[in-house]
Amino acid sequence: MNEKKKIEIYTDGACNPNPGPGGWGVVILYPNQEIPVEMNGGEANTTNNQMELMASIKGLESFTEPQENIVLYTDSKYIRKGITQWIDIWKKNGWQTTEKKSVKNESLWKRLDTIAQKHQVTWKWVKGHAGNQWNERADELARKGIPKVSKILPLDDQAAIHIFTGVSFLTKEKIGGWASYLRFKTHTRSICGKVDNTSSNRMHILSAVQGLQLIKKKYPVHIYTVSGYLKDAASRWIHNWQKNNWQTKEGKPVKHKDLWITLNPLVEAYQLSWHLVSKKHSPEEMSVVKEMARSILKNN
Repeated sequence: MNEKKKIEIYTDGACNPNPGPGGWGVVILYPNQEIPVEMNGGEANTTNNQMELMASIKGLESFTEPQENIVLYTDSKYIRKGITQWIDIWKKNGWQTTEKKSVKNESLWKRLDTIAQKHQVTWKWVKGHAGNQWNERADELARKGIPKVSKILPLDDQAAIHIFTGVSFLTKEKIGGWASYLRFKTHTRSICGKVDNTSSNRMHILSAVQGLQLIKKKYPVHIYTVSGYLKDAASRWIHNWQKNNWQTKEGKPVKHKDLWITLNPLVEAYQLSWHLVSKKHSPEEMSVVKEMARSILKNN
């Protein structure tokens, strides 16, 4: 290979939280070209590994003609080992691992494999956050590619009611505060309360229950929470719990059964969308409702 014609690609992915909003970044260094080519992008719901894959894919897909000497640098051992060691085994096993499990991110690996075969690529691992100029730049681009909160959350949906939930919990005292803040177009309502001898999870459920009980008309509803437990349970598990007489799939009683029984008909009554909010992608209303929950504990 002619070293002078070597093309170097630095890739990186980022996700905050993981899973959650993510971004990918690519820096391409061409021979005899001082200014590098930079690319980035992102998705609202993804994982860090998916963004690492997407960065490599996007970098290689940027070429319109096959290239004979590409060196692709990644700080992801998942990418480096996956494309150089594991992928042949996966393909031989029908895209199953050696443990007979489906390969995670199969569609992205297939896409990467297809584009990589069009070029001659040398895959190199580089330590992340270790002062490498172009790795640092790829990381910066990936973080910039993470979608902003306005693109992740449907805050501008004027046809829906928006419920923002917040919780404050004193672990030692087992005292919790909960709050719900409702917004519909220019109208707002809020409610909050305090509970003794409780848990943080109960407070998250209660904040959703109380918010939904304030609704008088059947508009679509967006509910925002920082609790993955609440989001997953209310959107995925609750129906099976009801069918199983409020037992888990392991046959154990569902925790906080009384609140889930109260929430269930509310979930069924409205066209609900649940949104998990991260600290770095949090709308102003989440700060407001969090402070309401804190204040109820301070003032009582």
